Amino acid sequence: MLRVVAHEQSKQIWVRIAAIAVFVVLMAISAKISIPLEPVPFTLQVLVVLLSGMVLGWRDALIAQVAYVGFIALGAPIDARGVGAAALFGATGGFLFGFMPAAAITGFLVERATAKTLWLRWIAGLVGVVVIYIFGVSHYMLYKGVIFEEAFKLVLQPFIVLDMVKAIFAAGLTESARTLFKK
Repeated sequence: MLRVVAHEQSKQIWVRIAAIAVFVVLMAISAKISIPLEPVPFTLQVLVVLLSGMVLGWRDALIAQVAYVGFIALGAPIDARGVGAAALFGATGGFLFGFMPAAAITGFLVERATAKTLWLRWIAGLVGVVVIYIFGVSHYMLYKGVIFEEAFKLVLQPFIVLDMVKAIFAAGLTESARTLFKK
């Protein structure tokens, strides 16, 4: 893992910082690659969240996601709708907050060598997706005052298959992406 390699030499700290920064930028870009659905848009952010965990390891992936959400909290319009801090309190807020634990949990599962194969990395990615859904659906239920079935129908059901595909793409891209940050 990058985290383990990065601690071997002091110059590697810059590789870690650069990798974290790259994933923050990728999150902002992936937010803008969206299909404006209601009440939440379809974006490529889940792919980047899972990939950050699989490539960076749980600690650095968590830092990257905290930085991304932190920039939004400070007003940067890098969320899907470009509304900055308001995104944290709207329909998408739970999903944004869910990115942080999802990246960490996915990274933890992959980092602990429980996900050395494509299949097991995909399963780790699916666990990350479930974490995002728990945060997103819970927040949406509170935000709109709806029951689980309605929230499920509106903010989860349309995305299940697509997010499963994103998880397999993240799992497949992991080893190639790791090589970019090893030197």
